Amino acid sequence: MTTKCSQLSLIIPVYNSSDQITLVVSRAVQVLEKLARDFEIILVNDASKDESRLVIENLAGGDYRVRAVNLGRNAGQHNALLCGIRLARYSTCITMDDDLQFVPEDIPLLIEKLEQGFDVVYGSPKEQKHGALRNAASNVIKLTLKKLIGAEIATHISPFRAFRTKLRDAFTEAQGQFTLIDVLLSWGTSRFAYVLVSHSERIYGSSNYTFSKLVLCAVNLITGFTTIPLRIAAINGALCISLGVLLLCYVFICYVSNGGSVPGFPFLASVIIIFSGAQLFALGIIGEYLGRMYERNLSRPSYFIESVVESRSESDVYVDCSVPSGTTRNNSTEMVLDVNRSTLDNVLP
Repeated sequence: MTTKCSQLSLIIPVYNSSDQITLVVSRAVQVLEKLARDFEIILVNDASKDESRLVIENLAGGDYRVRAVNLGRNAGQHNALLCGIRLARYSTCITMDDDLQFVPEDIPLLIEKLEQGFDVVYGSPKEQKHGALRNAASNVIKLTLKKLIGAEIATHISPFRAFRTKLRDAFTEAQGQFTLIDVLLSWGTSRFAYVLVSHSERIYGSSNYTFSKLVLCAVNLITGFTTIPLRIAAINGALCISLGVLLLCYVFICYVSNGGSVPGFPFLASVIIIFSGAQLFALGIIGEYLGRMYERNLSRPSYFIESVVESRSESDVYVDCSVPSGTTRNNSTEMVLDVNRSTLDNVLP
């Protein structure tokens, strides 16, 4: 068990988890009270369709160490995490899912490893409790991350992580729909580590990450943070040129030896299909990158904060700090309003 540390920010993205989020927070509070002198729990509601918003707002009203952040639209897990990271007040951040597959009781293991001089520590499951297709898709993503980060640690990446909050300074300008926290963290450090932790079956509901969503995540990862597909397209073009040269040699040899051209429609059709397919493949890759450029030129924020609900201390009033109609708050100009009983008259009309 690690010694009591100073300040921790626990960030939990919340999506359709009204049934279990109270239990998650309760167990997290019990762990953090023993582990840290000061801590906060930031619950980022990613536009849930159930009663999650009401539940986390009630949690924030009952405990001044809990903040409920409501996003105006569904931004995705990593963008919700990015929002929480930018709102964190303390020097160490911890992220975990809301499904209790990774448990708060393992947080001390992450902190103990982090205090050994690392900047990012992952909780790597001893055994994953997912289906075969889900595990296969996760492994593809991890192998891609291994190429991006350039470290063996990528094979141990998980949503259960602890890192130094100062790393967010490396991605202050990051925005857009396609975000991956692990890549952003690699922009600020190369000191990664992992510890083995337990991984349980889901208690409530089913995972929102289906096989198709994980495949889409892998595609976004590859096209959003690397130029590997463009290189593959270039290699594919070179191979097609080589194949074309070989076919030309074959046609020339047949013409010299047989005194005529190569007969047969199937041969001609197969050649056209090969080269047309290669061209369409390259155009598809280029189109993906053009789409990424278009999205970024729109300056679309990674998320939109609709409201932040918190109380400043145990005796202070619980206030819903909603964003007024017609205003926007993007990820570079966020402000969180703390309102206590003594300042209500000065803040509210």
